[in-house]
Amino acid sequence: MSVYSIEDKIQSAIDSVKTYAADLPGVLVLHDLRTWKVAWMSERGLSQLGITLDEVTSISAEDYYARYFNPEDAKDYVPKILGLFDNETDDNICTYFQQVRFAGHSDWKWHMSSTRVYMRDDENKPLLTITMAFPIDAMHHMTTKAERILQENNFLRKNIQKFRLLSEREQEILKHLSLGQNSSEIADTLFISEHTVDTHKRNIKRKLGASSMYELGEYARAFNLI
Repeated sequence: MSVYSIEDKIQSAIDSVKTYAADLPGVLVLHDLRTWKVAWMSERGLSQLGITLDEVTSISAEDYYARYFNPEDAKDYVPKILGLFDNETDDNICTYFQQVRFAGHSDWKWHMSSTRVYMRDDENKPLLTITMAFPIDAMHHMTTKAERILQENNFLRKNIQKFRLLSEREQEILKHLSLGQNSSEIADTLFISEHTVDTHKRNIKRKLGASSMYELGEYARAFNLI
């Protein structure tokens, strides 16, 4: 396929989505997977970011994400989006939370976004993705949940090497500790001595560098022990 025909095909896709984008309740974005740059964005999104279409399509993908998106979110959703390209069909959709910074604001605005492959080239390689982004009301309970999930994911990434130091038995005891059981109760549950439980507790705290039950609970929640 020639460069001209690829560009022509992309422009045809843009012209198609333009016909209905303004009627949608969220922001519509097309990304060119050759460069990961924005190929087109609906007027609603341009207004929120305080940028023109010419500007947003001319900046690099790195600058675009650095300006408007929380990088901590990307660690979670980028691998999921990349996973879409492993499929030869375009039926799969990746839905995720992301935080966006609007023009004139210093805080982040939570959005729920969905992405899928929108167009392929003649060799069936993904050429464009289409993303719909919907704002989440700041008073909505999903905002709090999204923040908690993001915090747990960040904690997991930062501490996974420490957690891997724990044996299966230590993970089991960490679970019971985080559920509020004392050494005697854990010993009865696991049919081991209380002295053994206390030894495991010391080893768990040493390996994780944790000194409080709150810190131990963070590990248990982040690594799905409770």
